[in-house]
Amino acid sequence: MITDVLTIVWKEWKEVLLQRSGMRRGWLNVLLMVAVFGVFLPLQAGRDWVTSPIVLGSWAWVPIMLVANIIADSFAGERERHTLETLLASRLPDTAILLGKMLAAVSYAWGITLVSLVLGVITVNATHWEGRLAMYPPHLIVGGVGISLLTAALAAGVGVLVSLRASTVRQAQQTLGVATLLVVWVPILAMGMLPQSWQVRISEALGAANSMGALLGAMLALAAVDVGLVVAARARFRRARLILD
Repeated sequence: MITDVLTIVWKEWKEVLLQRSGMRRGWLNVLLMVAVFGVFLPLQAGRDWVTSPIVLGSWAWVPIMLVANIIADSFAGERERHTLETLLASRLPDTAILLGKMLAAVSYAWGITLVSLVLGVITVNATHWEGRLAMYPPHLIVGGVGISLLTAALAAGVGVLVSLRASTVRQAQQTLGVATLLVVWVPILAMGMLPQSWQVRISEALGAANSMGALLGAMLALAAVDVGLVVAARARFRRARLILD
């Protein structure tokens, strides 16, 4: 099973970076994301990038955006390119196909997120040096690494369910785009529209809740949702039905 899953992961990685959008464009997308979240934003935020609990928001929603960009293609793209029948006719088990596509998207997004955040520490220390090393506190490292992984899995689970039903990649992307807008940008825009006093109170509340216990609780809740999405996707994945579709 593990070998079959890794076979699908390798296939998806090659398509994401070399085939779906062209080799040059695929790598440019990766470099752009790393530059924005590893250099530009840390450069603007300064040492707050590694000390403020607000940085957990980046750990959470960057993987969602990255996964949403590629997971729409997971099954809808195969259907559109008329390669889904070939994939489903292979010896690979249903579970291996499903988990392989999800794992490819999660590892892609999670890897870029971690590289960006490590680079962010380097950028902050190189441009805002104050005589001592600026580093994420331990609870932010643990919480950030875990939350980024779990939100990537969350986006992959939702994305696979959407892609399984979508007839085209465009349709899947539009659906996921609306979902991402609601989950990510609406809260950010709403926060910006609140009075300054309310924003301060919310930031103080987040800081007070920014403990290892609170982060572990949030990760457990996300993990439970992720497991539920995997179970739902596996129930929805029916080889015979997909071939007929």
